[in-house]
Amino acid sequence: MQKILRSFVKSWVKSLVAIALVVAVAFGHADGALAAGGGRIGGGSFRAPSRTYTAPRSYAPPGGGYGGGYGYPGGGFGFPFLFPVFGIGGGFGGLFSILIFLAVANFLVQSFRRARSDDSLGYSAENPTISVAKLQVGLLAEARELQADLNQIAQKADTSSTTGLANVLQETTLALLRHPEYWIYAGSSVQQSRLEAAESQFNRLLLAERSKFTGETLSNVNSQLRQSSKAGDLVVAEKAGVLANQPEGPGEYIVVTLLVGSQGNVQLPKVNSSNDLRQALQQLGSVSSDRLLALEVLWTPQAEGDVLTSEDVLVQYPDLKLV
Repeated sequence: MQKILRSFVKSWVKSLVAIALVVAVAFGHADGALAAGGGRIGGGSFRAPSRTYTAPRSYAPPGGGYGGGYGYPGGGFGFPFLFPVFGIGGGFGGLFSILIFLAVANFLVQSFRRARSDDSLGYSAENPTISVAKLQVGLLAEARELQADLNQIAQKADTSSTTGLANVLQETTLALLRHPEYWIYAGSSVQQSRLEAAESQFNRLLLAERSKFTGETLSNVNSQLRQSSKAGDLVVAEKAGVLANQPEGPGEYIVVTLLVGSQGNVQLPKVNSSNDLRQALQQLGSVSSDRLLALEVLWTPQAEGDVLTSEDVLVQYPDLKLV
């Protein structure tokens, strides 16, 4: 019964907001809609990941009479090695030669399978596959604890390492998962491309989201911590601990955006319900530090006095869906 009532109320809220926007446009005030200032946590780079290769060990029979190769006089590893299997040139004897041949064949097959598996996961050495994922969550403004959590993460986060960025991602998704009662809008997307194109896609999405803010009132990017009480007036903090928790400001909605650049294939469900959003948050939060290349967490409003109205949400975030 509660779910039915909640769904009914949300549908009415969305309808009323849409009507309000139409009225605003009709009276020529839509152009004046501006989003509030926001907070930002981010770092990382799109450097090509490196993978090491360990050469297989060579085993020479006791006595050392084979010159260091894979068991054939003279140290070669070509067709002469295979000749003993077919009785050409003598060698080790039939059974032993067959066993060696099968071991080498198994090694080659396994190496080929690993190479194909790595390529399917985006581990090709020169130009691996990268996923650029975006997840946005719109919450009712009553979720003040979430703003405090994000402020605290920004103040203490190590954004200069992939380990620190992975911790920021986990803490942010966990903070969102703790407030499902305030979820009202959401949207997700994933773009996959090779490394050389992924960075430009990530930067394009980041610039689009940052342009929606009137200013960044709290920022921790690559361990450069900045704060301002007014949008557009950032001051570099001398120490990581000088920032106090920001007071709760008025507003109708809070929008949190997560941008993740990750090696390999990241799958996010299309968000049409609360269950979809929960699954998307869990999947995004589970991206490991060895796969994570870049991360940006943005949220608005952040500073005291900033307001994000229903009109702002519809104008600035038209792709969000009611959940």
